[in-house]
Amino acid sequence: MYQVIARKYRPQTFQEVIGQAHVKRTLRNAISQDRLAHAYIFSGPRGTGKTTTARILAMALNCENGPTQDPDPSTPVCLEIAAGSALDVIEIDAASNRGIDSMRQLRESVQFRPVRDRYKVFIIDEAHQITPDAFNALLKTLEEPPEWMVFVLCTTEPQAIPATILSRCQHFAFQAVRLDDLVAHLRRICESEGVTAEEGALTALALAGDGSVRDALSTLDQAIAAFGQRLEAGPVRDLLGAIPSESAGRILGAIRDADHASMLGVVDELFQEGRHPQHFCGELARHFRNLLVMKLAGTDTRLVSAGAREREAASAWIEQFSEDDLTRFLNLLLALYTDLQDCTHQRFRLEVGLLKLVHAGRLAPIEEILGGLGNKPVAAPARAQTGPKPAPTASPARPKPAAAPEKPARSGLREQLVDQISESGNKSMVEALRASSVTLEGGTLRLRVRHDFLPIVRLQRPVLDAAALAVTGKMVSVRFETDGEPAGGGAHPEVAPNAARARAEANPAVQAITRQFPGRVGEVVDLRGKGS
Repeated sequence: MYQVIARKYRPQTFQEVIGQAHVKRTLRNAISQDRLAHAYIFSGPRGTGKTTTARILAMALNCENGPTQDPDPSTPVCLEIAAGSALDVIEIDAASNRGIDSMRQLRESVQFRPVRDRYKVFIIDEAHQITPDAFNALLKTLEEPPEWMVFVLCTTEPQAIPATILSRCQHFAFQAVRLDDLVAHLRRICESEGVTAEEGALTALALAGDGSVRDALSTLDQAIAAFGQRLEAGPVRDLLGAIPSESAGRILGAIRDADHASMLGVVDELFQEGRHPQHFCGELARHFRNLLVMKLAGTDTRLVSAGAREREAASAWIEQFSEDDLTRFLNLLLALYTDLQDCTHQRFRLEVGLLKLVHAGRLAPIEEILGGLGNKPVAAPARAQTGPKPAPTASPARPKPAAAPEKPARSGLREQLVDQISESGNKSMVEALRASSVTLEGGTLRLRVRHDFLPIVRLQRPVLDAAALAVTGKMVSVRFETDGEPAGGGAHPEVAPNAARARAEANPAVQAITRQFPGRVGEVVDLRGKGS
């Protein structure tokens, strides 16, 4: 029967364990110095060697030549332990034996000496699944163990182990295996299996393992089953659903060039190829995280799990985006990943989320805008001006500077506003204007409205503001009047008294801000008080 690669190449000595140098060194020294503890906790991510190391520890203690740092895997005792058939090495799956009755049986078994070997070793896998009552039943045994007993508790959730248990054990934290070590391990196995693998394929398999040796070997088995004795980078990435560097480059280019169509094309290809949207989003978030870390710590940093090809491609992009840009993109992608978790219209959500990246790439830092106040309008970020497509304008033409000569009040102003609004097909606003009189006095557009049309013009105030800007060429305040008096017995709630507004609009700082942010001053509060 075929034996999967993960089992076939399971380490049989401390030296064969990938990574975990701190664990191997401490255990080997403890054996050589005869300072063996009676209970250990091995914690860490899945597939990093916790149970395997526990078995090797049992071999080292019970080997015919031991206790020894370097057990001989070919001896009968070690072969039995590796096969899981040794009478004095008991492996317990706490996921299915988690209750108090199971722990009581274990406690009774501890009282009997080993059948043949020096030590009776209990390896409890998934130890965090043990119930509180079962832990309490085990507590006394761990506190006063027989001299021939060694416990090893393996877990991925050490925080779930009670403090009373933790305090009676030596705790070893296993770490995720480094990408370089994992790639080298996969390369050795491929050579042993007679498989020719491109470096990009090995890197993709190692990244899919995410620091887990077992997961990486399982994906290697899958890739060999799919493609035979030759593994090429492209097909392996497609098999694993990884983002090709070309797709990542297209996404980054679409952000840089504000190219909405290209970004939507990426989404279309994604669904044409049958990729999972959330997995794609997670991979893209990892890519942007790598860009951000390399931007901060350099392209050769150990903090990034990436192959040489990906690092080389990243070096060409990180200079085109600032740290704030990359942080903003990463936050948007993390929010999109969460949004895709349970939503129904995944394509629509993904399209909107990626288009947000395009718009976020066109934002100028607020510091640049504020720094340009009083001088000249701040140009759009350089990245939005590079590439084949210029960034589209986000608003109508900017108003003229406040220092420009003011256009005098004139006849036909109402007709010009009507023509401007008619182009948008807003019939209700056109009808309201035709039943009103319009005058322009200084920076104030006075609109005497028939009482029944007043709710219409108030609700559609932005439409009137935009039309007034297009007709007069400057920002103006709008004042509604009806029946000879201001609506509501005074100024419209959105319009401040004329004196305070005039002072505000004449302020150079206010004028500079309105040049940078087209719109209108909605409310003016006179903090100086009346009569000042």
